[in-house]
Order: sequence, then structure tokens, then C-alpha cells
Amino acid sequence: EQDMIDEERMGIDYSKTPEDLLASGHSVPQLLFPFREFFADAPQPLFTGDHQHDLDTAEGCFKYFEHLFKEVDECHAFELLRNQTERANYLLTKHAKVIAMTCTHAALTRHNLIDLRFKYDNLIMEESAQILEVETFIPMLLQQSERGVSRLKRVVLIGDHHQLPPVVKNRAFQRYGHLDQSLFSRFVRLQTPTVLLDKQGRARPEIATLYNWRYEGRLGDLPKVTAEPEYLTANGGLCHVYQFVDVGDFDGRGESAPQPFFYQNLGEAEYMVALYMFMRLIGYPASKITLLTTYNGQKALLNDVVRKRCGWNPNIGLPAKIETVDRYQGQQNDYVLLSLVRTNSVGHIRDIRRLVVAMSRARLGLYVFGRLELFDQCMELAHVFSLFKERPTQLALEFSESFQTDRQPSESGTARLVSDVEAMWRLLDDKNQEIVKRNAPTTAPPSFPPPPLPPPAAARPLPIPDVNAVRPPPGLRGGVLREQDDTQQVDQGGETMQLDEGEGGAAEELPKPDETERPMSDE
Repeated sequence: EQDMIDEERMGIDYSKTPEDLLASGHSVPQLLFPFREFFADAPQPLFTGDHQHDLDTAEGCFKYFEHLFKEVDECHAFELLRNQTERANYLLTKHAKVIAMTCTHAALTRHNLIDLRFKYDNLIMEESAQILEVETFIPMLLQQSERGVSRLKRVVLIGDHHQLPPVVKNRAFQRYGHLDQSLFSRFVRLQTPTVLLDKQGRARPEIATLYNWRYEGRLGDLPKVTAEPEYLTANGGLCHVYQFVDVGDFDGRGESAPQPFFYQNLGEAEYMVALYMFMRLIGYPASKITLLTTYNGQKALLNDVVRKRCGWNPNIGLPAKIETVDRYQGQQNDYVLLSLVRTNSVGHIRDIRRLVVAMSRARLGLYVFGRLELFDQCMELAHVFSLFKERPTQLALEFSESFQTDRQPSESGTARLVSDVEAMWRLLDDKNQEIVKRNAPTTAPPSFPPPPLPPPAAARPLPIPDVNAVRPPPGLRGGVLREQDDTQQVDQGGETMQLDEGEGGAAEELPKPDETERPMSDE
């Protein structure tokens, strides 16, 4: 049968003698190759009659078989290994070329990796300036030494000592043991030779001026931030790519502390959520907007306000993330709204490292809400706020503009200044009515505030409730009831601590609040 196929496809007449076949222009590899049917779907013809060419073709086919059987042999182990753990360990030790893990996971699995005779030559540690010094050594010790010498050849530490250090909740250890110093920072302090990556490719050049001064003027911009289209157009509906919004007292109050050292600012929370809703109304994707704050108390309040204002409405929805500055280090988003919370004292944003983190999270737009007269007097923040004061301290909007715009960042357009929170809600109500009339001209706009259960319409209009609707009464933490106690809580850098005057006066860690607490009723 194979001879018949060859005769049809290749013109080989096997009734002839080998000498006659060779004399008729066929080569020896062509005549002896046994896998013509297997390679029938390969580009034809496989053989041309030239001996050297046909020999190379035959060798290539046999190499393909060797590779095929090698893959089969590699899969043979999965027939013998019956559970996922054994299969994962097999892949980890035999096949993986790059393995990613955290320092915590390295500490938990170190003995298991050593027992598996895990081997590696290179170690790269990202965000190493935020890792405790003792934690830095753990990933270096995940394999057995060979004759007393580690086979680890090189270690690369990547980090930024101008940003936040490792978090040490115990103040005594932090202050007197210097445990908040990373190995990366120690090397920098000892003037070990380092390589500075002197170009940033995250933010617009205008936003980068808020923090590149910290790098002694050596931080420039990659070509992408001056050439790509998203960096060349302005933020639709917003007059400036970054701005500081001065927020006064809301209902006669600035910052508050429902519990000791648990700082909140309802005026800033309402203002931020109103701007977020405005951005969503004009077309900004929710996934590209992040709400940041410097305190856990304000984070809880923002979650409550967003859930009450936006959570029920699919046309608005929830932002990509609501987080504290400390926990957002190493992350980024296109548009960041930041609340500084404090109105009585500057607080821990005075730490330049935390300020650098806060200013460097946004790619295309940064809008900071705070009390200008307070932060403008802080010497550590003077350079940043001198840049903020070059622009209006009232929120400047392009009311008739949508998310997609051709306006250049240098063009301010016809700015519409928003004086306070109440003015922002009125403007938001006007925008909502405009959208309702444009999308459904025969439908009357709804009355405000909205009913408790929103109508199940496919494209229901946005409700603008009374600004007093989510004002938490005394004893509430962002609309969530908290039991008062006699301990002292410190909301430090996005971390909650408890200071209890125990034996020796050492500070102890406070467990995080229970997430299953009863939410505040609508009343």
C-alpha cells in the first residue's frame, strides 16, 4: 500500500531494481525513508532527489520524532504522580525557569523546598525597600549549600528608598531597633554603588513634577509619556490634569474622630464621591478611577458613602479601589482622587516618603482634597503645595465636555469653578437632568431623594439625594456602629494600632475590626 502511495505521489516504481531507481533520479534517503504517510500533511515535496538535501530533510524529520518522544517522556511523570501537590513540586524542581513568590511564602515553604532539592542561581526582589531586613535574607536560603558554599550567584534588589519603608507596628521596636530600615536602604545609606533608573514612564510630565524633585532633578520622562495619544489630550470634563481642591467645613465640621485617632472628614468624602459620580456620568470607566486616603477611618467612610450613593446604580457602580496610600504603594491607576482628611494638624502626610507615594500613584489625572491653609504651612510639603497653588484651589470643570476630548492639556477651556460640596451636588443634579432629557426626552426626571428601592429600569437616571443622607451620628465609624472602649487606637499610615499601657509600656498590635458588623440603617 505504501508503495502504491509512493508511486502515485512521488512517481517511484518499486518494480524496478534499486540501481534503476537511483539512475532515474531518486536519492537513497528518498527511497529508504519510512514515514512518508506521517508527514503527508507537510509541505510537499519532502524530497527533491538531491542526496544532501534529502538527507537533511530525513534528519530533520527524525529530530522531530525525538522532540515528540521527549515531550511524551516528560508527561510520563504525571501518570505516576497522583495528586496536585506532587505534580506541582515536580514542575517546580524540573521544569520551571522563573518562579515568583512573596517573602512570606518563602518563609512558610523553605523546609519543603530544601527537601525537594530546589535549586536556583539568580534572585530578583521587587519593592525591596519595603521589605524588612530580616525578610530579605529568607529567599536567599531556599536551597542546600554545596560543600558549604551557596550556589546563588547574583541578587538584584529593586526598590525606591524615597518611598515608604517596611511597616513596623510596634513603636518601640521601630524607634529603638530601627527595624523599619530595609536592607536596600542600608546599602544606600552605606553608599554601596547603585544604578538609578532615571526615566519614568507612568505619569504625565506635569504630574511627575509633583515628586521628581525628590530625586534631585535626575528623574526624567520616557518618550512614551510625551508621544502616546492618551498623554497628549486633556482629561475630559476636567480643566487640569492635577489640582488641589480646598475643602472647607461641611455642616460646621472638618475632621472628626468617632473613636480616638480614627480620623474622618465627611466633607471631603462627599466631595470625592460627587466628583467620581460626575466622571462616571460623562463616560469615565470605573475601572480607571481609584479613591485614596491617608487614614483607615476615612477609607471606611468612603466605602459607606460610595455604597450608599453609587452601589445600587449600575450606571455608576463602584470605583476600581478604595484604599489607603500606604497599602496602595506599588500600584497605579489612570485617575486618582486623594483625601488628606486632617484639618487640625498635618498628620503623617508630613513624612516626605508618604507624600511621594501619594503623588505618584496617578498616570493621567490626580485630584487632591484637603484644607489648603493647614498643609500650606507645613515646611516639608512646601514645594508640592507651591505647585498646587499655581492652579485654582476650587474644582475647575468643563461642564459640557465628555470623557473623549481633543482638548490639549495646556488648554484650560471655559472653566466652571465649584465653590463647595453643596455646589458640586447641585451641578451634579444639573448634569443628571441634562442626561435624562437627552436620553429620554418624554420621560420626566425622578424626584429627589430617590426611593429606598430603585426602579428596575434598564437605563434609570442617577439620583442625587440630600447631602445629609449619610452623615454618621456620634459613635459611628463611617456609618458602621463601633463599640467604644478605653484603649487608644492610632491610625498610622493606613495601619491601625492599639496602644495599651501594659507592663513595660510596650505597644501591642490591635486586631483589625470585624468585617461582619451591623451597617447603619437608612435613618
